[in-house]
Amino acid sequence: MTKEQARRRRKQRIRKRVSGSAVKPRLVVFRSNCHIYAQLVNDEQGSTLVSSSTLSLSKSQGKALRPSRENAALVGKDVAAKAKERGIEQVVFDRNGYLYHGRIKALADGAREGGLQF
Repeated sequence: MTKEQARRRRKQRIRKRVSGSAVKPRLVVFRSNCHIYAQLVNDEQGSTLVSSSTLSLSKSQGKALRPSRENAALVGKDVAAKAKERGIEQVVFDRNGYLYHGRIKALADGAREGGLQF
């Protein structure tokens, strides 16, 4: 079994239990080698409410953000700020099959610092 297959199996186990709504959306994380992405999803309607990534932050700041824990925390804080603007206080965290450490944990901690509760 490859790493990707193992991650997809973990993802399926998580998604059986985790679902987002308009009141409490799902905070989904995707990690690539170069960037990290986060979005708030309403699963009842199948819509994305808020999104942020190191890619979008690097475009707005005018400099390239490398994959690091510090930049993942920035994405978490940015997603939390955008959620606050839309009146979202609580979310359900979906780590998307990734292990909860490193950049994934940094993003979650950044979102908590930004005011999201999960």
